[in-house]
Amino acid sequence: MNALTKLLILLFTLLLSIISSPLSAQDNGVAIVEGYAYHHQSKVMAEQRRYQVALPERYFASNRQYPTLYVVDGDFQFQHVSATVHHLTRMGKIAPMIVVGIANQGPTDYLYATTWADKSDEAFGGAVTFHRYITNELVPLIDKQYRTNNKRALSGYSLGGLFTLFSMTQADTPFNAFVAMSPSAWFDNQNITKKLDGAAEQQGLKHPLFISVANEQEMGVDTVVQWLEHHAPESLLWQFKSYPEENHFTTALPALYDALTFLSPDYGADGGEMLAMGDVEQVLSYFETSQSQWGGFEFEWLQAYQFAKYLFWSKQTDKIDQVLAQIAKKFPRSLTIVTVHIAKGMNIKGEHQRAKQLLDSVAAEGINSPDWQHELSVYYGALQQTAKADHHQQLALSLAQQYQLRSWDVWELK
Repeated sequence: MNALTKLLILLFTLLLSIISSPLSAQDNGVAIVEGYAYHHQSKVMAEQRRYQVALPERYFASNRQYPTLYVVDGDFQFQHVSATVHHLTRMGKIAPMIVVGIANQGPTDYLYATTWADKSDEAFGGAVTFHRYITNELVPLIDKQYRTNNKRALSGYSLGGLFTLFSMTQADTPFNAFVAMSPSAWFDNQNITKKLDGAAEQQGLKHPLFISVANEQEMGVDTVVQWLEHHAPESLLWQFKSYPEENHFTTALPALYDALTFLSPDYGADGGEMLAMGDVEQVLSYFETSQSQWGGFEFEWLQAYQFAKYLFWSKQTDKIDQVLAQIAKKFPRSLTIVTVHIAKGMNIKGEHQRAKQLLDSVAAEGINSPDWQHELSVYYGALQQTAKADHHQQLALSLAQQYQLRSWDVWELK
């Protein structure tokens, strides 16, 4: 066998190994998971039903309770909804929340479950039962399994949007915010407006509503909007948005984005925006006002980071002790995270002893915080106490693993 033949065989073998093993580079792949799917036996529906759950990114790092967003037609809608919620939360636009997908069991079930009885077709008629299932079984199940508060929003698109409006009219609805995206208001000769009439008269309409439509005149949404304009109580917080450049299928994501920010208007502010507000009293007043929003307000990582930057930029670090006293009073659950980010700024500025003083002030809770442990590691590193620095860094990474932090959050600690 000559040299050329050997070379050709070698090249052929190498090429064959590459072609036959296209996944070899992925052998160590790790799934990036937005949520999990579950099932349970429903007595109301007399069958097994399914649901999906996505938790806030730092759910396991605290004992706080969260608002919940329920999504009709979970198999179709859950993934992009949960991903959008995670993104907007991470970017400081909305409060973190638990997302629950309410799964339907195929098109026949979806059509039946989201509509009320109509004599013209037996394919409709399950909304009352579906609402009772959600109210009496699914919501209590979620409240038992997860740390929820009493803020629950229901969102739906198309027939799911119609069901969202239907749930809004029910006196026993467990929800206190509603998102109806391109709702099928045409159903039953636009009878949904009569249901809204009845609800307004009997129990009142008092919970926020976002309603939208794309370039789809046949949906009957204009009739609902006209009803809201002429009959909705003045106290009802509602918003209508039209998306003329979108169709029935492409409108779901932009409408969802606007709906979530509608529920949390002006939720966050970056350092530059805080500078424009003036002194720290005005900034804290701004965030205090945000507590009255549907999802409430606490300082998340980005708000705490931006707030700390603002204090340094505005040269108000001499007020830190007074500021933290106000944080402790007005935002007690946010004290540790705000203090840690200010300490981070002090470490960056080289004022390590001041950073240590701040970290010590929240040590009782901070000891269980990956960020607190990391900043303590930075402090000891600056003092060239390598063993202590490594010890606290390992504690930071261990806590990050324990709390199942996302990869970006873990790498922030490195």
